[in-house]
Amino acid sequence: MASLLRYSARRFLQTSAKRAVEVEGPSAVSGGHEGGYKIWRNLTLFVAFPSIALCMVHCWLEHSKAHGERPPFVKYDHLRIRTKRFPWGDGNKSLFHNPHVNALPDGYEDEL
Repeated sequence: MASLLRYSARRFLQTSAKRAVEVEGPSAVSGGHEGGYKIWRNLTLFVAFPSIALCMVHCWLEHSKAHGERPPFVKYDHLRIRTKRFPWGDGNKSLFHNPHVNALPDGYEDEL
């Protein structure tokens, strides 16, 4: 058993030493990776940041298009269920209530 472990360890060390020598070219193991940060810097500057900016512009344009509209109120039985009053205000409005967007159980505030 001991001889088998020695043989396995020796064989592993021999093959791993060969692999380290055989690696050539731009890789982290070969040591030729001095310019790798330039690729990530350029990807960040010319791909990631413009993508984020385009997404922000898209969201802003979509928000400004639908800003004045709100969906019609439909009284569904499974929505806006109040089994217990909220502990703030009049007990009917949620903590971050927006009267233009959030409906009460009976409808929007300005339509009541």
